[in-house]
Amino acid sequence: MIRWICLWCFLLFFGFAHAQGPPPVGQWREHLPWNNAINVSSAPGKIYCATPYAFFTYDLEEGSFSRKSKMNGLSDVGVQAMHHDPVSGKIVIAYKNGNIDVISEDKPTNIPDIKISPNAGDKTIYRIFIYNNRAYLSTGLGIIVLNLEKYEVSDTWRLGVNGNNVKTYSVAFAMNRIYAATEEGLKSADLSSNLSDYRNWNNSQYAGLPAGTCEQVINFNGAPLVNTKDSIFILRSGTFNFFYASGTDILNLDSSTSGVLVSEISQAKGSVKLLNGSGSIVKNFQPSGLSRPRQAIMVDDECWIADQDNGLTKTNGTSGERIFPNSPINISSGEMKYMDGSLWATAGTINEAWNYTFNPNGIYRFSGEKWSGYNLYAYPKLDSLLDFITLTYQPSTGSVYAGSFGGGLLEITKDNNLLIYKQQSLLQPAIGDPGSYRVGGLATDLQNNVWISNYGAPQNIIVKKADGVWKRFSIPFFHLENAVGGITIDDYDQKWIISPKGNGLFMFNSGASIDNNGDDRWRFFRKGKGNGNLPSSNVFCTVVDKNGFLWVGTDDGIGIIPCLSDAVNSNCEAVLPVVQQDNFAGYLFKGEEVRAIAVDGANRKWVGTKNGLWLISADGDKTIYRFTLSNSPLLSDEISAIAIDPLTGEVFIATANGICSFMGTATEGTTEHTNVVVYPNPVPPGYQGTIAIRGLAANAQVKITEMDGRLVYQVKAEGGMATWNGRDYKGNRISSGVYIVLATDEQNKEKVAAKIFYIK
Repeated sequence: MIRWICLWCFLLFFGFAHAQGPPPVGQWREHLPWNNAINVSSAPGKIYCATPYAFFTYDLEEGSFSRKSKMNGLSDVGVQAMHHDPVSGKIVIAYKNGNIDVISEDKPTNIPDIKISPNAGDKTIYRIFIYNNRAYLSTGLGIIVLNLEKYEVSDTWRLGVNGNNVKTYSVAFAMNRIYAATEEGLKSADLSSNLSDYRNWNNSQYAGLPAGTCEQVINFNGAPLVNTKDSIFILRSGTFNFFYASGTDILNLDSSTSGVLVSEISQAKGSVKLLNGSGSIVKNFQPSGLSRPRQAIMVDDECWIADQDNGLTKTNGTSGERIFPNSPINISSGEMKYMDGSLWATAGTINEAWNYTFNPNGIYRFSGEKWSGYNLYAYPKLDSLLDFITLTYQPSTGSVYAGSFGGGLLEITKDNNLLIYKQQSLLQPAIGDPGSYRVGGLATDLQNNVWISNYGAPQNIIVKKADGVWKRFSIPFFHLENAVGGITIDDYDQKWIISPKGNGLFMFNSGASIDNNGDDRWRFFRKGKGNGNLPSSNVFCTVVDKNGFLWVGTDDGIGIIPCLSDAVNSNCEAVLPVVQQDNFAGYLFKGEEVRAIAVDGANRKWVGTKNGLWLISADGDKTIYRFTLSNSPLLSDEISAIAIDPLTGEVFIATANGICSFMGTATEGTTEHTNVVVYPNPVPPGYQGTIAIRGLAANAQVKITEMDGRLVYQVKAEGGMATWNGRDYKGNRISSGVYIVLATDEQNKEKVAAKIFYIK
């Protein structure tokens, strides 16, 4: 007993102080943008806010957030609408694909009926109205009714002429009738009638109400209030009377005890008006920066607004407070790299034709568990730099460089100065597009020279040398549109330059001196034997592994170039690995668009495609994991970039629905044990996950023993990390106590690396 009291005292004083850290091995977490809000609701002491990706709860008393996403219980991604029922406390979440989640007491129940229904038509769910444990979904088909007690679809009402589908935007109950705002105008029916029969719905024009689409209807003080896009009308004595004219777009109406909240937008500026019972403006809520308010509610005397660009905003007039969890401001569509201890991601997008899309979201940085960003909203001088798609880090200066596809090159210096290079540099505009300085790829070589691919320029390879001097190069091969993209630099300081538009892959060896063009050597790798033997000339990504091999991802699988030391020789060609899958042999990822490849600490490859995420063995002959949207918390099957934290092994994945991460089982190893960390430590009671031991020498042999030296378990590290499931070599769960981690490095030197405190 005394021994256990001492152990617990030790843990309280020392062990639990170290309980914070990265997620356990094998677990996921999201890095979703939370600043784009679409719905807001309230409950006593809480605010609920939905975004296009997930939703969160804000505790008014504690000032804390609880995030809910596919990572921790939701069944899908792509939120379309959310509504909270104050009577039952249930929250209904509708997704863009028609899927439904109902959350009761923090437990989600999925209702997939609409999503999986074979019925053709628009399943978009525009708004949700809840009454008496029924959720009325306004959809592209009509009105779909959910029974929230049985968690099932109980009815579908098609309101169109002759019972056809009709886009229905909202539903309200008033005056013993149900009202529906549709693209065919306002419709209504007696609540006591058979609502499944379209003939019981009134389709005639209401007196006083303009003809055409009805955008929304709500119950205000017992009467239907109708939004016709720029004006509001209310039903009184059988006739709709004018209530309020905006003169601009009315996005949403919300009824409250204080009056009607009208969310508007005019000239890209948003505002929320509070109207009284006669339609007069009582108060105007217009905090700085409000862009597109989607919904508003009153809590006490403060207005809470769900805004497209400002997220959840609390305001009492012209000043406002933005309240949402720390996050990137949007998804990441360009390159993502781990540089100088931080994750950096680009938000820019280019389309399939390699044209810019005017994406303003900039660059994100994840450091110390916090996201920050560089874009025109935070730094107005970046207003001409859109579509950031590529990154590199220069160790000698501490600068990060980011390439804009159209706006030139940005240097973020160590002291956070922003330097922009285009006209005043050797960058050139794309042929036929004056003023468009397109940076397609960036990389830093072993001498700290920054290499730039200048898409569409006459001389489209540029180097900004470590001494600050610039130099241009011309590629000696024809390539459509002078297209150049991502750059990878190998162990021999050779530059591998992707040429999009199906051109292929260039290898550039600048010789002993960058300034001497006479010793430059080039190779052009394309599809087919004798041309470099790539599986396809449409190349998406390249990476050098720990064996010094170049892995090339294309739209038809992976090729490996193993002869980098002799890459200028025409005999050096890509190898197309043949792998055994079930009873069939085939080329590696044949038929797959390989969009991203990353190498972990154990030389295994994480491969991202349009059909999910794979982890394959070091030589590519074995699949270790395959993650998809349907079998894992992965946010989308469309992967655009992968980056790995070398110290923790956390794998960051950029998808079409946002960034998520998976805690891998391998880290970068060193020649000796350095800052060995065990996580979790102490191991809490009931823990069934994997215990990670990080900071080991590369490929160390690890023994876990009791205090008296008796061997419990033995394992080999993956790179610099070993994992243990908390069982002995016979598979039995171990007893509570203190365990010793002994690790042997490549010099066969064994030493105590760490202690594990295990509480069964």
